Amino acid sequence: MSTVSGSQYGVGLITLLVASGIGIGYYQMYWLPEQLAKPDVDEHVLHPVKSTIIEIILGSANADQQDNYLPKLVNLQLSIDNHVIWKNVDETAHTVTPDHRYTDGYSGDFGSTGVIKPGEEYEFLFTEAPPNTPVTIEYHCDPHPWMTGKVVVSKARF
Repeated sequence: MSTVSGSQYGVGLITLLVASGIGIGYYQMYWLPEQLAKPDVDEHVLHPVKSTIIEIILGSANADQQDNYLPKLVNLQLSIDNHVIWKNVDETAHTVTPDHRYTDGYSGDFGSTGVIKPGEEYEFLFTEAPPNTPVTIEYHCDPHPWMTGKVVVSKARF
């Protein structure tokens, strides 16, 4: 029968604590910041020359009205007009909801979180586009599905 002294338990406990500290330190200093880091984006793309404004016009909740998002089709070029603002000038709350999920590496998921109340705005900064082919993002209003719009994002030509 062998006996284990208290000092052997102490050495094992200290080893466990040191290993846990190293693991937590690695997680906080290396792994976590890497996972939460935003991609490196050119300053010209982050601060475009102008913003594009899309108005949700008065009466958009009416299904018989043809116009609702004005303009309905917007062509954007990175670093020129890739900051888009949807302004709700209607008397009804609306949404900007993508038909298919679109995630921008810098700005995150596209689409308003909740409704855009009358007089409020929703903004999104598009920072990504493939080199030769534009990205087309179609969107709609959840409570009013006849309200549709389209954004086409491409790289600047220069």
